[in-house]
Amino acid sequence: MNLIDQAFGRLKNEGKTALIPFLTVGDPDVDTTIEIIRQLESAGADILELGVPYSDPLADGPVIQRASERALKRQISIRTCMETASLARAAGSSLPFILFTYYNPVLQMGMDAFFAGLQEHGISGLIIPDLPLEEAEELGGRAAEVGVHLIPLVAPTSEQRIERIVRQARGFVYCVSSLGVTGERASFFEGIEGFIAQVKRHTDIPVAVGFGISTQEQVARFSNICDGVVVGSAIVRQVEEAIPLLNDSARRQEGLLQIHNFVAQLKQ
Repeated sequence: MNLIDQAFGRLKNEGKTALIPFLTVGDPDVDTTIEIIRQLESAGADILELGVPYSDPLADGPVIQRASERALKRQISIRTCMETASLARAAGSSLPFILFTYYNPVLQMGMDAFFAGLQEHGISGLIIPDLPLEEAEELGGRAAEVGVHLIPLVAPTSEQRIERIVRQARGFVYCVSSLGVTGERASFFEGIEGFIAQVKRHTDIPVAVGFGISTQEQVARFSNICDGVVVGSAIVRQVEEAIPLLNDSARRQEGLLQIHNFVAQLKQ
């Protein structure tokens, strides 16, 4: 069974909601990313999104854009991100990994090499925010062949398309909580609860929500109505703020603990 399915099945039996952090791979470097992954896991992460740095991240706000810029300066590629999953597994991580990438890096790598890489490096899920439903059939079929879940994003503006989108969903449905790009927010789309309820009426697979969630209170709010909560920019910002500590060997553990503590308190 796919590790994402296993995680949601276990959490359902325990009456819990999945915490799904997002990291930009290679920010500030691959070795540190692997250490941060282990910190997130020990802090209570259930599933992890590995963000592929990209030069034109249309769905991402300034925090993740800056992280992508830092990682790209280190020549971090989509292949590097897959390899990081294997390295994290070798370091002891048992988290299900989701590769979050835009479509252009997939095309540049080539479909055959891309799906071979997903399989080789134990990637469980795939999110491609700029791949519309109408263009996703081939890629979704290829993903299914190698046991990888292609996870769709559904926005409040999807409206009549919601049923069609979730019909093809695997792993979970990713509900976008706010209009616009990623980034920490104090408020969300006004009809968010009704929107999530509408999505849940059309599917039996788990439903997670993300975009803008950054506090323990917000995680608790959405945990009451969803099976999973994604926290991205807030964690990437914690990494950004910890970089001076992470780059100082004498204070590196302090920086890692700072990130760990932020994620741990999200579940309290």
